Amino acid sequence: MNSPQLQRGVFLALLAAVTVAFVWVLLPFFGAVLWGVALAILFTPLYKWLLKKMPGKRNAAALSTLAICLFIVILPLAMVGVSLVQEIALVTQNIRSGQINFAQYFQQILAATPQWLLNLVERFNLGDAAAWQARISAGAAQGSQLIAGQALTIGQNTFDFVVSFFVMLYLLYFLVRDGATLSKTMRDAVPLAKPHTHYLLNKFTTVIRATVKGNVAVAIAQGTIGGLAFWFLGVQGALLWAVLMAFLSLLPAVGAALIWGPVAIYFLATGHFWQGGVLIFVGVFVIGLVDNILRPVLVGKDTQMPDYIVLMSTIGGMAIFGINGFVIGPVIAALFMAAWSLFADSGHVGNGHQTIEPPQTPEAADPAALPESRKKG
Repeated sequence: MNSPQLQRGVFLALLAAVTVAFVWVLLPFFGAVLWGVALAILFTPLYKWLLKKMPGKRNAAALSTLAICLFIVILPLAMVGVSLVQEIALVTQNIRSGQINFAQYFQQILAATPQWLLNLVERFNLGDAAAWQARISAGAAQGSQLIAGQALTIGQNTFDFVVSFFVMLYLLYFLVRDGATLSKTMRDAVPLAKPHTHYLLNKFTTVIRATVKGNVAVAIAQGTIGGLAFWFLGVQGALLWAVLMAFLSLLPAVGAALIWGPVAIYFLATGHFWQGGVLIFVGVFVIGLVDNILRPVLVGKDTQMPDYIVLMSTIGGMAIFGINGFVIGPVIAALFMAAWSLFADSGHVGNGHQTIEPPQTPEAADPAALPESRKKG
């Protein structure tokens, strides 16, 4: 009864059960683990450089890397977050007091709209002006309540955020220090051919590095440029709109325009032609060029994925996983493409056919680019 096949089946069932249980235990810290891994991948080259400067002092090099990460990434984000909360409170108060009145802005746009365009809108049964104004007033009221509710939720979840933050820092320290060893252990444990394991792990790290570095760089650039333009033109809540543009810029091609576009239309409709012209120029020729130049160079080139795959995987990932989805979506898409490429090139892996070496990546072609443990593996 106690045959080797039965023992193996029971062991595999136990392995699957404890793996699912372990993932379930870590699920409350999913975001902390994800960003700990992402930051570790980004800052591992810095750790290796510091380790060369202080040989044998792994703990000191890891702590120095963590301190630099705090200084150039986390503290600036925390400062922007504090200012953003204050800005949200001010904008919400102005909406409730009527200083910011979206229905009035819409009425001003309608007053400046040519009659032929209004007739065209009515001909397509898109509703009359009064109905749209009522919808915008209701939407503005709901939006202010939503913003206030989100601010309250953030305040109530401060403790959870602080715990997740320190979990991320704690995990980041050990991933930076022991990441090469953990990577080798994972590769040895995965029941795949070593070249395939190396290739998939290469793809995973490359896509995370390119997605985080590229998308964050584009978001910061577009948000900063848009926020400065709004501040220069006297738009209320410039910091809030800058953060919204940075967030929406995670959606390639159309993101930031969802914020600056309506503002430019309002300027033109109300007779502020030079403000509208300046904003359109900045939006199209500065913010747009940042997206069209930086994103393909920093994201598409390294991930080796078509732009439409990057777009769809980013939107789909954010729809499912929230803000974390702009990393998870492209990673899943890249691993999907890599796995099917291996399957097609190796002649049905696992069916006894001879395997073929996976496609060469820049890291695989240059051994000096690989971590120490991977050179040994």
